[in-house]
Amino acid sequence: MIAERQDLTRITLAVLFIGSILVASIWVMLPFLPAIIWATTLVIATWPLMLWIQRHTGNRRGWAALIMTAILLLILIVPIWLAVSAVASNTDEIGDMIRTALSIRLPPPPAWLAEIPLFGARAAEAWSRWSAGSVGELAPKLSPYMGAVRQWVTATAGSLGSMFVHFLLTTLIAAIMYLSGETAAAQMIRFGRRLGGDRGEMAVRLAAQAIRSVALGVVVTAIAQSAVACVGLLVAGVPFASILTAIIFLLCLIQLGPALVMAPAVVWMYYSGDGFWATVLLVFTIVAATMDQLIRPALIRRGANLPTLLILAGVIGGLIAFGMLGIFIGPTVLGVAYTLVNAWMAEGE
Repeated sequence: MIAERQDLTRITLAVLFIGSILVASIWVMLPFLPAIIWATTLVIATWPLMLWIQRHTGNRRGWAALIMTAILLLILIVPIWLAVSAVASNTDEIGDMIRTALSIRLPPPPAWLAEIPLFGARAAEAWSRWSAGSVGELAPKLSPYMGAVRQWVTATAGSLGSMFVHFLLTTLIAAIMYLSGETAAAQMIRFGRRLGGDRGEMAVRLAAQAIRSVALGVVVTAIAQSAVACVGLLVAGVPFASILTAIIFLLCLIQLGPALVMAPAVVWMYYSGDGFWATVLLVFTIVAATMDQLIRPALIRRGANLPTLLILAGVIGGLIAFGMLGIFIGPTVLGVAYTLVNAWMAEGE
């Protein structure tokens, strides 16, 4: 009986000691955790490209890692930095654009609107009420939301220096992972197998596939939509095209799409009387707003065989729960849980 109590005490103390070590380790690594997660995501998503570059550089891993690090700086990290800094450093111009939009007066409704069956008369009456005053009458209702937006922009501007350091740290960690990626992957697979056997290993592999799917389906689609929108804004001659493109990229990244920015720009151009270029911008708007329906599912299926709706739900839910890192954390968690539950049900059958 005394031996059993001693064993119980020893086991309890051992568990407390191991738990304390784990908590202390996480506490020490907590400042580096966002950079590690971002670097891991980027390396997993671009690992096939790194292997292709390595084959074309004489199987020299060092040169391949150096080239991939430069690519990450030029294509992935620098655009995000420029997008956020453009929004944060042009708050005055954004305020002028908002004030200009609030001072616009709508023209009277067209005569054909009231002749539309069912809802034409109500639409014409509502249009008449809106055209009687300016959009500025909505300012009191929008002021709480504008205050929140202003606070976010101010906070972003204040943290640009730390964000730049964070991006450099992410790039450095990604370079190290490129040099020893196979070793890290083997350690994670060993950990998953030791933790849960075959299912643990499957969970680790599925997590990597889910991360690659999100990186391909969300980030690449956002870049493509932003590029099309930027060309349309520049061709149509819309002012502050760079700022609007930065906002569009952020909106596409969080799955809201470019229409929230481009549709008001089209309305503004029609209202200004430039019908031809407004129509051109409308065509670019339609293309940019609908191209994700074709590109995103195809890219997601290349990474992992997961439902598109599951990936999108993970992106939006993860963004709300964890911030920008949740774009990758949410789909990974849902993808692993979805596959493990399906495997468990299949074994029962």
